[in-house]
Amino acid sequence: MGNDKTEILDLVRDYHRKNVSTGFVPGVTPVMAAGAVLTEDDRVAMVEAALDLRIAAGRSARELEHGLAKYFGLRKAHLTNSGSSANLLAVGSLTSPQLEDRRLVPGDEVVTVAASFPTTVNPILQNGLVPVFTDIELGTYNTTPERVERAIGPRTRAIMMAHALGNPFRVQEIAQLAQDRGLFLIEDNCDAFGSTYRGRLTGTYGDLATESFYPAHHITMGEGGCVLTDNLALARIVESLRDWGRDCWCKPGEDNRCFRRFEHQMGSLPHGYDHKYIFSHVGYNLKATDVSAALGLQQLGRIDAFGAARRRNWARLREGLDGLPHLLLPEATPGSDPSWFGFAITVRPDAPFAPAALIDHLESRKIATRRFFAGNLTRHPAYEGRTCRVSGTLANSDITTGHTFWIGVHPGLADEMIDYSIDAVTEYMKLSH
Repeated sequence: MGNDKTEILDLVRDYHRKNVSTGFVPGVTPVMAAGAVLTEDDRVAMVEAALDLRIAAGRSARELEHGLAKYFGLRKAHLTNSGSSANLLAVGSLTSPQLEDRRLVPGDEVVTVAASFPTTVNPILQNGLVPVFTDIELGTYNTTPERVERAIGPRTRAIMMAHALGNPFRVQEIAQLAQDRGLFLIEDNCDAFGSTYRGRLTGTYGDLATESFYPAHHITMGEGGCVLTDNLALARIVESLRDWGRDCWCKPGEDNRCFRRFEHQMGSLPHGYDHKYIFSHVGYNLKATDVSAALGLQQLGRIDAFGAARRRNWARLREGLDGLPHLLLPEATPGSDPSWFGFAITVRPDAPFAPAALIDHLESRKIATRRFFAGNLTRHPAYEGRTCRVSGTLANSDITTGHTFWIGVHPGLADEMIDYSIDAVTEYMKLSH
């Protein structure tokens, strides 16, 4: 089989080379807002895992978890089937009875931002907690420590928010605020893999952090994500919730690693009940597969190159669009070095044209645009009638709803694609006068 397998993988490489187009035809080739950069090594890794029938979480999943923990300098990384699942696990872990007096209970509040992707906020509601919505700053598209501090009330127990489009919020200050007030901090780092604030990686400041490995993100598993933490007690809870809620920590296919499999007594179960089937949490099955993890491992090895390309593309756009009228261009948070997810453009409310007109102009030229996620989440039908609290006004969140969109900076975009995007925006500005 060894020779047959080598032969198959060589054919896979040949297939990749023959079927991947790299040419760019302006106005014909789509300039995507986001997308994965996939090589022949990525394709081979996935096929090899499939040939070995590693169809569940296994060797590659464990190697990727170790690699992610090492990259961030944290003790534990737990792979999940998506970044949204990672957020669900992170919030859910804070409701565990094992946290005793620090446990979040229904009705407790979590400070977040209104201008967000929904699955940063949904787990708060899904766990019976109350989101406290704060506004953001235009330009950085993040909230501020001052806004967060004003939002904290008697029942506030945690803070959870994302680094907007890869641009870090002032996480050191907010982490200090959380520590001073005895609050948990969850960093949704899904859009910011490789970003730094004050020289330190985002995703390393909070009690927990999450990543997404959907194809739009910095590295991809196809579908996937992870929860990161330096807190071993929280890591154990996350693992239990991810793996059906069971109390046992043996890997699938592994028996009696603790040498006490038949010696436990928990709940009202009889002494010696098989630990593999004792459940200490109301959990899920949110694991990833080895085929996906094999892809993630290949991608992780290129994360620094991916980040460099994102920074380079963002800087090229920023320079090329600088000085155009009626547009508010993005700014990095002071003290940060973002690994950008996208390039945000806000059409000023007093502009002589509607944002939709500029968007239509770009889309007609095959330049993909995306809104600033949900804009103001509180205006969506899914959140009507939901228990929440709003701190201050959401004026800037409303502006993003009507006036903000973003275009791509991902590593799959060549310089000529970035220049084509610059030319298209500049062209419209001339036409709009």
